[in-house]
Amino acid sequence: MTENLDRTDIQILRELQQNGRITVKELAQKVHLSTTPVFDRMHRLEKEGYIQRYTAVLNPSKLGRGFVVFCSVRLLRMGRDIAHDFVSRVRDIPEVAECYNISGDFDYLLKIYAPDMAYYNDFIINTLGTIESLGSLQSWFVMNEIKNSYGLPASCM
Repeated sequence: MTENLDRTDIQILRELQQNGRITVKELAQKVHLSTTPVFDRMHRLEKEGYIQRYTAVLNPSKLGRGFVVFCSVRLLRMGRDIAHDFVSRVRDIPEVAECYNISGDFDYLLKIYAPDMAYYNDFIINTLGTIESLGSLQSWFVMNEIKNSYGLPASCM
C-alpha cells in the first residue's frame, strides 16, 4: 500500500535498501533535502512499517554455512493446531533461515543453511524428523547462487 508514499519516500526506501548504513546526511544529499526532513521521513517509514529492520548481509561460506538447501515439507494432514505446532517448532530451529507457507504439492518451503551434506542428513533425521506432523519432505541443494537481491526490486516500489 504505497498511497501514503511520495517520490522522495520511495527514493529513501531504495537508497536504504541498497545501503542500510548510509548516514542521514548522505541520504539527504541523494534525495535533495536537508537532514531534518529526511530523518523525520525515515522515522515515519519505520513507524508505519515500510522499514521493518536494518541488517547486515553475511557471507554463509565464510561462517561455515555455505551448504544451502531448499526443503519442501508436506504435513501428514493440515489443520490449525498442526500447522501452528509446525510453525512454532520451525521458528526455533536456527538452521532454518526462511520458512514460507506455500500452495501446491507441499505445505511449506524452508531455506536451510548447513556446513555440509553429513550435517544436513543429521539435521533431517534428528531435527525435522522429530516433528510428529511431518509427512514427507523433498530437498534441493544449491549448487551456485545466481542472483539474490536481498530486498524488493526497485520496479516494485
